[in-house]
Amino acid sequence: MISDPAGQSATSSPPQASVNPLGDELAGNRTAQPCALVIFGATGDLTKRKLVPSLMGLAKDGLLPASFAVVGFARRPWSDEHFRNEMLEGVGSFGRSDTRASFEALSDSFSYHQSDFSDAAGYERLAERLDEIDQQLGTKGNRLFYLATPPSAYSVILENLAKSGLSRESEGRFSRIIVEKPFGRDIATASALNEQIRQGFDENQVFRIDHYLGKETVQNILALRFSNGIFEPLWNENFVDHVQITVAESIGVGSRGGYFEESGIIRDMIQNHLMQVMTLIAMEPPSALTADAVRDEKVKVLRAIRSFAPEEIDDATVRAQYERASFEGTEVNGYLEETGVAADSNTETFAAVRLCVENWRWAKTPFFLRSGKRLPRRVTEVAIHFKQPPHHLFPDASPKPNVLLIRVQPDEGVALRFGSKVPGPDMRIRDVRMDFQYGTAFGAETADAYERLLLDAMLGDGTLFARRDEVEEAWRIVDSIVAGWQQSSARPATYAAGSWGPNAAGRLLGEGREWRKP
Repeated sequence: MISDPAGQSATSSPPQASVNPLGDELAGNRTAQPCALVIFGATGDLTKRKLVPSLMGLAKDGLLPASFAVVGFARRPWSDEHFRNEMLEGVGSFGRSDTRASFEALSDSFSYHQSDFSDAAGYERLAERLDEIDQQLGTKGNRLFYLATPPSAYSVILENLAKSGLSRESEGRFSRIIVEKPFGRDIATASALNEQIRQGFDENQVFRIDHYLGKETVQNILALRFSNGIFEPLWNENFVDHVQITVAESIGVGSRGGYFEESGIIRDMIQNHLMQVMTLIAMEPPSALTADAVRDEKVKVLRAIRSFAPEEIDDATVRAQYERASFEGTEVNGYLEETGVAADSNTETFAAVRLCVENWRWAKTPFFLRSGKRLPRRVTEVAIHFKQPPHHLFPDASPKPNVLLIRVQPDEGVALRFGSKVPGPDMRIRDVRMDFQYGTAFGAETADAYERLLLDAMLGDGTLFARRDEVEEAWRIVDSIVAGWQQSSARPATYAAGSWGPNAAGRLLGEGREWRKP
């Protein structure tokens, strides 16, 4: 088994960036145009913990446009000064090292706009304020809108952006929108949301953000596959026995019990994060590394997965809930004891699914996706299990299959397990591994996923963002699973908090296979 290793003023200039290989990696030869970023829901945790700290990471590396502004849009009666102080606190607590100075240099570029999301006059005042910012800071009419609000607010914001004309582009000026997941809760609501977005924005203006696709190791899947001649010839059903994709969390649902009751792990994690990663593993080589070329191939993978019939669900899926147990030295609640959870709830906190990609490359190679709460540790990984040699020359060695492991978090990297002879007179084989780790190989901080994605949205590069058809195809598959569970009379299985899930999950893999325990 492979284991993991033990605000700028109008007249000032942007701070000089230090030489940083991370900045070089993100930038390439790409330069974003001047723009103003409007964050709806700017008083929430996402803005303070992720968005503004990520912007300051870009600023530190010299990757923000020379003319740039942030406008926070929310209902609380904050002043510009209060907004700046809150954001400065967030940068100090959650940002990369030494980004506080970046915020202090740019703080005059941050302002706050108080309005209710449903107030049409508030959008008219926003348009006037953005015009003033164009004049003061030189943002040239370019707009980037970020929906950092609960999904329930999306509809009214989209409607008002369209009615106010803020969504319209003109020659030399862009208007783009970033939409946070969840993108609906089934295919019907996702399609309705996509249709409403379409009323104000063309598809090339829309950036549906899944932060998993901004993680360095996820992006490295493309580099690993398509820049190395040793892997691609083996990347098919002839050599790969199966693929395991795991997203495990050690925490429970905590105070989010009410939300989780509406989503479950299948909607919260598998429909988006795990399926997005799976498409990168399974896709065909794109004709070019352009947004549509890459996303076309990802959609083909999802279309090659059939919807499940109700009678197939018990054989192809397992769902379960965590039970009370001692975990990390503390007695923790079971799911049914959590605040906001119904005593007779059938909502799953663990799910494992076997998916078959019915095409020439993967027809005989199953993909196993699992995710759960209250598992032993927080980890995300992709494990590609290769087939055993056709003839064992070393019958006493009990060789394990070769595994290519892609660690997404923590300890980002790639490892390969293979058999090697143990020194000595006997022919004894033992598993060893080659291991690559980002932190030690490149000697630089890994950029937060939001840094990459915010920069790409400013650049208009949609490669790492979900397209409308991707979202709807993933929901088609998940809807068929949920429908099968709803028709079943069986309750979810159970597993002890701190374990790797229910024993029933092992049957999905079939004889001779077992789940990895990272």
